[in-house]
Amino acid sequence: MSENTSASPSPVQDENQLITERREKLKTLRATAAAAGVAAFPNDFKPGNHAAALVAAHGEKDTEQLAQEATIASIAGRMMLKRVMGKASFATLQDSTGRMQIYVQREAIGEEAYADFKHWDLGDIVAAEGTVFKTKTGELSLHATRVRMLTKSLRPLPDKFHGMADQEQKYRQRYVDLITDESARARFTARSKTVSGIRQFMVEHDFLEVETPMLHPIPGGANAKPFVTHHNALDQEMFLRIAPELYLKRLIVGGFERVFEINRSYRNEGISVRHNPEFTMMEFYAAYWNYQDLMTYTEDLVRDAALKAQGTLQLSYGGKPVDLAPAFERLTIVEAVQKYTQAGDGVFDTVWLINALQKLGMNEAKHKLSTRSLASLQVLYFEETVEEKLWQPTFIMEHPTEISPLARANDQRPEVTERFELYITGREFGNGFSELNDAEDQAARFNAQMNAKESGDDEAMYYDADFIRALEYGMPPTGGCGIGIDRLMMLLTDSASIRDVILFPALRREA
Repeated sequence: MSENTSASPSPVQDENQLITERREKLKTLRATAAAAGVAAFPNDFKPGNHAAALVAAHGEKDTEQLAQEATIASIAGRMMLKRVMGKASFATLQDSTGRMQIYVQREAIGEEAYADFKHWDLGDIVAAEGTVFKTKTGELSLHATRVRMLTKSLRPLPDKFHGMADQEQKYRQRYVDLITDESARARFTARSKTVSGIRQFMVEHDFLEVETPMLHPIPGGANAKPFVTHHNALDQEMFLRIAPELYLKRLIVGGFERVFEINRSYRNEGISVRHNPEFTMMEFYAAYWNYQDLMTYTEDLVRDAALKAQGTLQLSYGGKPVDLAPAFERLTIVEAVQKYTQAGDGVFDTVWLINALQKLGMNEAKHKLSTRSLASLQVLYFEETVEEKLWQPTFIMEHPTEISPLARANDQRPEVTERFELYITGREFGNGFSELNDAEDQAARFNAQMNAKESGDDEAMYYDADFIRALEYGMPPTGGCGIGIDRLMMLLTDSASIRDVILFPALRREA
């Protein structure tokens, strides 16, 4: 069987042999083009039509109506299928919208052009002009009067039935994954539309889109380990952004009452199905909002994104239903532990918590249980026993002040903050809180973080003197929230790994 009749090489032909054959064809093509005074890779063709638009406009018409209309069209795309049958052949071209079959007849395009066409390979970028018609089997097609090769493909495509079998290869060679997997193209199209929809939703609610630095002299806005670089002209150490928070709050100080940024952030931490060192999130801040306002707005935003991406609030993730329609549950950390475990009122007791955590496999040497505060033990126990059970949308509220250095403490109970995290399918999707706008309190929190850093916590925050100076000018009461776009897309596209929704995820360099 010729390579041209399928999307994969014959078992006896390895990829290197096929590449060699294609390079020889390109060598011949270059020589022929040079002799004719034309380009081997022409760029003067502009398709007048796309596959999906032609199908939408003519797919329901019968053979007689198409013959009467005699619609002339021109398309271009990658040749995905090819079937040579003597004096006539069929091929399928794939453009950004879908696929269209072309019927290539020797009498219609000429002897020489047809001879060339028979030697073209799957993967080549081809242009075709002709008349829209339907075959005997009823497939809308283009009866070509002219075909041209625009780009020669030097590598064979994966098997047309199985595509790329190796998952890491799909991530590493995303361009091939997109060529061969329609679901991958649909997934990233959905991501683009969702991000555009979020931006539209924010603007409609009077938020101003802004851009803040990606190179920071001091990393801040989250408890995370940064990537470090060096700025040659300034001759100083710089850090890739771990969060835009402190710059966005500077803008609230400056008088913008509602701001947001869809941003790339970087954290020099582990890689997993939920974590990529380079990721996208949307952070927004609104003056005169508190964490209750933020939860209501975040709930509306997530619903709007789901409707724009999937057209429904009833989703499925990993085969289990997720319903975004009911009001999202709101629980404090203590309430969540009491609801989803057997802790009962014992959650307030340090001795009980240490014993419970030891039963889960934690030890003093690694986790330093005896030196943790009650609040810290409660959070640790929550993370180990409750998080994965929060399948339906749930806001977990009132995190301890000691682990929330940027959040406003509750006026009645200063040991906890007006903070929440949004959980869906057992993982965190967003983090928001009433912002701390007391400059002196914030300075004290930064000092506590510096003490933690000196004690070995490499994720603790630095002291940001300029941010303190900004707060000293006065920031109105403000609410702020960050939403992980990548994790949201995992939910909306039912993707098991964060790598499935990032076009080019971080991977170890190829050997």
